[in-house]
Amino acid sequence: MERDGRYLITQRRPNAVLPGMWEFPGGRCEDGETDSEALRREVLERLGAQIEVGQLISFVSHPYDHYTVDLYLYECRLMTENLEARAVHDYRWVTSSEFDQYPFTPADEASMTQLLGEP
Repeated sequence: MERDGRYLITQRRPNAVLPGMWEFPGGRCEDGETDSEALRREVLERLGAQIEVGQLISFVSHPYDHYTVDLYLYECRLMTENLEARAVHDYRWVTSSEFDQYPFTPADEASMTQLLGEP
């Protein structure tokens, strides 16, 4: 999600895999869910926000040691003004030039590179 030149990022909780790292909001699809449905559900569960899912921006498949993450990055619009850190440690609105100040998960780092159009 982008607003006024800033992107919404969330911080993983201390007890999560890759604790304390930052990522773009989202999560796993449950059985029978489309990507859009999962994204709407995850943002509501994690931030208490309603969103409208737009077009697909990028796709990254990132291998970790014991699994692979397929990460779809969508353009979204917030339909809720107030956010709350429900199932995330924290959230921030940051400019693309501030991304390097936050340690991103490797899969989100790859998505960020595509978002910024870097090789």
